Amino acid sequence: MKVLSLFDGISCGRVALERVTGGILVERYVAYEIDPYAVKISEKNYPSIEHYGDVFEGDFTQYKGFDLLLGGSPCTFWSVARKDRETTPDGIGGQLFMQYVRALKEASPKYFLYENNYSIHQDIKDFISKELGVEPVMINSSMVSAQLRKRCYWTNIPNVIQPEDRNILLKDIIESGIVDRDKSLCMTSRYAGYQGTQSYLCRRYLGKKINQGVFRDFKSMDTAKKLWGEDPYFDKENSSEYNEENWLIRRLTPVEAERLQTLPDNYTEGVPDSQRYKCIGNGWTVDVISHILKGLKEAVSDKPKVESDNTALEGLFASFC
Repeated sequence: MKVLSLFDGISCGRVALERVTGGILVERYVAYEIDPYAVKISEKNYPSIEHYGDVFEGDFTQYKGFDLLLGGSPCTFWSVARKDRETTPDGIGGQLFMQYVRALKEASPKYFLYENNYSIHQDIKDFISKELGVEPVMINSSMVSAQLRKRCYWTNIPNVIQPEDRNILLKDIIESGIVDRDKSLCMTSRYAGYQGTQSYLCRRYLGKKINQGVFRDFKSMDTAKKLWGEDPYFDKENSSEYNEENWLIRRLTPVEAERLQTLPDNYTEGVPDSQRYKCIGNGWTVDVISHILKGLKEAVSDKPKVESDNTALEGLFASFC
């Protein structure tokens, strides 16, 4: 299979192709990505990936006849987290998305998969659906991971249904400590900034309900909640009372963050932790993507068999790759 991936990030799509039951053979994987840290992570895990930069400068006609186009243009400008978020497709967010549409027209792949945030404005969702010719399927990553993460997926891959609930809980993936919820809050690139004093972590997690905190034990959890309730700034910047040896609440480790996205442990190792969190948050939940991509295997398997001197495996992929 030949794959073109736009806004590739850390190549979660490549991991997903590998994870589909039985695997999907990848002859070429061409990636467009401008984040140097994401590219470094991708190159570490998959040296054979062909890396290019800005999608606006891409000539996608050279990939005519590729089998699969992947991509999820940045939702930064469409996010509900922005007070001035774009609610129509004529802004920067729309310009980025239209590069995906351009690639779809120029490369004419057999299949495509596009992803974006469930919370984007309905007018933008309708615009995407019109341009791609399909309606989105919303899948919550909570079905296959320990994370609440609603995303919309537009694809012409057949037989996309909701995945079975694997019943993975947050407590199942943390390395130490305890948690006060079954599923983590959504992992985003903003998690890179979730650091500082104990009271700061409490204000973000307990107060604003963003980012995910982990408590040392039940006593620490009760203490943190009590102190935060009495004074949101209980832990002064120069205080030594609540240090790393006597912590009440902490952020997820990079490995725990990877597990939320169903990435292999230490997949993002090799760059600063702040960049690991950012890249993980910008990535896909791999097992959701592999669930969708299994439709490719089924589509090939459903095709009539053609007599050939090739082996069964070669025959299976001959008409596809």
